[in-house]
Amino acid sequence: MKRALITGITGQDGAYLADFLLKKGYKVYGTYRRTSTPNFWRLQALGVLNKITLISADMTDVSSLLEAVTVSDPDEIYNLAAQSFVGTSFDQPFTTAYVDGLGPLALMEIIRHLKKTVRYYQA
Repeated sequence: MKRALITGITGQDGAYLADFLLKKGYKVYGTYRRTSTPNFWRLQALGVLNKITLISADMTDVSSLLEAVTVSDPDEIYNLAAQSFVGTSFDQPFTTAYVDGLGPLALMEIIRHLKKTVRYYQA
């Protein structure tokens, strides 16, 4: 059974990708940011919330990304996590750069050091 790790699994594309991969027989793991209000409604609406394994991680925290990759031991990583709100990207340019630029770099470095056979997709 193939294993996939989806960052940004609580977003629209992440939820649909999780559903798609589950139907193909994958074991699906997904990262989510801890917030005061859980944002799992898309996963619930698709009926996949109880079929995936959620891992708390943040694209600005390399140690949490390392933990997510270690726990999930994926064959494939789909990085869909991003700062996608234009207004916020202007208000918080450094956070946006960390999430959208350095976060993917951290994931690729983790792959390079831990498991070179992982296939990586960057949205």
